[in-house]
Amino acid sequence: MTTSASEQIALVTGATSGIGKVTARELVRRGYHVILLARDAAKAARVRQKFQQLAASGQRVDVLLCDISDLSQVRRAAEEFIQRYHRLDLLVNNAGLIFGKERETSADGYEMTLATNHLGPFLLTSLLLPALERSEAARIVNVASEGYRIAKPRLHDLGQKENYSAWRQYGNTKLYNILFTQELARQLRTRGIGNVVTNSLHPGVVASGFGSASGGLTSWFTKLAAPLLLTPEEGARTSIFLATDPIGGQVSGGYFDKQKAVPVKHEFTAPAKARQLWQETERLVGQEFFGE
Repeated sequence: MTTSASEQIALVTGATSGIGKVTARELVRRGYHVILLARDAAKAARVRQKFQQLAASGQRVDVLLCDISDLSQVRRAAEEFIQRYHRLDLLVNNAGLIFGKERETSADGYEMTLATNHLGPFLLTSLLLPALERSEAARIVNVASEGYRIAKPRLHDLGQKENYSAWRQYGNTKLYNILFTQELARQLRTRGIGNVVTNSLHPGVVASGFGSASGGLTSWFTKLAAPLLLTPEEGARTSIFLATDPIGGQVSGGYFDKQKAVPVKHEFTAPAKARQLWQETERLVGQEFFGE
C-alpha cells in the first residue's frame, strides 16, 4: 500500500465507539488517512464503510485488528502497521475501559484495566515510535481523565492484586496515562527527538459505552447519569484540538481540559515517580521503550 507524502496518516485506538469514533470521523473529514485500530472485525468493517463515504476521492480509511489488552496482539498489529505504512503522523491512544466489581485478567495475566488503559498503549507507542520518527511532525495524543484525582497507585502492585477496586484502578490507570505522557515528553527531549510531541487530556465526563463492561453499579450509574453527561462529539473536542491545532504541535508533556493546558494536581506526579512507573511498565511489557 502506498501513501502520498502530503497525506497525514493517523492511527486511532478504540475507534469504533464513543469519542474514539468521533475523533476518527473528524480526522477523516479533515483529509487524514485514518487507520481504525479495533478488536471487533465486524463492527470495524461497518464503521470503516461509513467513514469511507465521508472521505474524498482517493482518501482511504483502513482497519487494523487488535485487542489492546493482549500484548502479543499489540506486537503483531504494530509490525503489520510498519510493514503497510512505514510512517505515522498521529497516534491517538483513545481506547479505555473500566471493568467490573470482580478483578479480571488479560491474556498475559495482567489486571484488565491496567492492560487495556496503560500497558497496551505504552507498548503500542513504543513499537510505533520508529514510524512516528519518520514523520516531519508527529503527535501522540493520550486520552486520560480527571479520574486520576482518585488514584492511589502502588508501584509494587500496579495490577491491584491487593484490595481491588474497579473505580480506584480506573483512576490509577488514568494517572499512569498522564505520567507516561510527561515522562515520554521528557525522554524525547533528552534524546533530541524534536519532531515527535505528546500530550494528554481529559475529555469530560462522556456518555459512551466505556462503563458497560463493568456491569453492576457502575453500569447502572452510567445509565442514570447519562442526561448530565457530555455527548461523544463534545468529549472528542480536546482530542481533535490536540491532534490538529497548531498548539498541539508546539507543546509536549501537557495535560489539557476544554482545549486548555491545566495543572495536574496529585501527590504522585514527581518526576522520580514517573520514571519509576516507566521502568516498572517496561518490565511488565517485557521491552525497553526506546529499544536500547
